[in-house]
Amino acid sequence: METILKVENLEKSYEDTQVLNDINFEVVEGEFIAIMGQSGSGKSTLLYSISGMDRPTSGNVLICGKDIAKLDDVKMSAVRLEQVGFVFQHSYLLKNLSIRDNIVLPGFKLGKLSREQVNKNADALMIKTGIDSIAGNDIKKVSGGQLQRAAICRALINQPDILFGDEPTGALNSSTSRGVLDIINDINLDGTTVIIVTHDVKVAARADRVIFLMDGNIHDKLTLGKYDGDEEKTSYREKTLYEWLEKKGF
Repeated sequence: METILKVENLEKSYEDTQVLNDINFEVVEGEFIAIMGQSGSGKSTLLYSISGMDRPTSGNVLICGKDIAKLDDVKMSAVRLEQVGFVFQHSYLLKNLSIRDNIVLPGFKLGKLSREQVNKNADALMIKTGIDSIAGNDIKKVSGGQLQRAAICRALINQPDILFGDEPTGALNSSTSRGVLDIINDINLDGTTVIIVTHDVKVAARADRVIFLMDGNIHDKLTLGKYDGDEEKTSYREKTLYEWLEKKGF
């Protein structure tokens, strides 16, 4: 497996406040990484800095060997459109567009495929995530879980190298959260690298590795291995992670 993301000596500060300190880690193709830590530990700041949503104050962030921290705004925008996908806690779909139109919009904007092919790709994603029956619906007339599935489809429409998520199940109830998490797992098993911030042990227990932040530093890492869906193993993974986190005062 080749390294798809390499973070070197990354630091981030806002005015006089240092948020991230000398962050270093690598992610290989097809990994599922969860980033955890107390509120204010720098989790979301790290995610935004390594995904191109924000710029680090110093250091390097290499995606597929390209240092995105050194790109100008135009090239950075191109990376966000083509190489990474992002799912937030809330779907942030455009209210004046249907579910389908929200999903295909980044594909049309990228312009690498014909509109016909983008629509075919959207159809396949909506079938995979179980929302094909609501493709034409107004976003105000569907459930929160369906909106988040649509947001995942939108994030994947340009077949990104990495799917980033900032608490992607945080606004959902437990059963809906599990369904969305199952989809993210399937996407990962299909080969897409996944990196998410979460406070939820059940979510993080699906990851291959967990990175724990404390006061803007990587405090520790836990390797769990690839998730296979076995319920007994899932309980063991959750117990292992919970005990590991408990020792850190989480």
